Amino acid sequence: MPAQELEFRPARPSDADAVVALVESAYRGESSRAGWTTEADLLGGQRTDRAEVDALIADPDATLLLALASGALSGCVLIVPAPSATAHIGMFAVRPGLQGKGLGRALLAAAEGVGRARGAARAKLTVLEQRQELLGWYARRGYLLTGATEPFPYGNLRFGLPKRPDLRFAVMEKTLQAAPR
Repeated sequence: MPAQELEFRPARPSDADAVVALVESAYRGESSRAGWTTEADLLGGQRTDRAEVDALIADPDATLLLALASGALSGCVLIVPAPSATAHIGMFAVRPGLQGKGLGRALLAAAEGVGRARGAARAKLTVLEQRQELLGWYARRGYLLTGATEPFPYGNLRFGLPKRPDLRFAVMEKTLQAAPR
């Protein structure tokens, strides 16, 4: 999907239900199996909810960036400033039927641009270690494994229902180059 066909804009309160539906469709349940980013074999339950998305949209420090193709919500990504001039990237989701068409690359580049514009020199994200294909996708976009890991929040239903006992997140970082002039 050519980047020129996409519109990027911050989420508004009226977008919350559509964002929840998008994120759930990309990560959980049978609908997520239409794409390659599904976590359905690793986690059940929810990935997010309306209260979380409402809070993110209302947070003046966070940017929940939407990608619209022909006016339809097609992807989203969260950018949150972190200490040490780092932008944390999360809640990255692309509608399953649109995955593999370049929308994810364009959305990630737009998120990195938001991070740079807000003074970040690096971008950081976490990926379940069991998601080797996703770790590879980010690596091809310049993200490097730091060697650090973060525990999976077992017992916190907001993150889903684990289907295995060995989940944890690998930390990846990328140096953000200055935007071309």
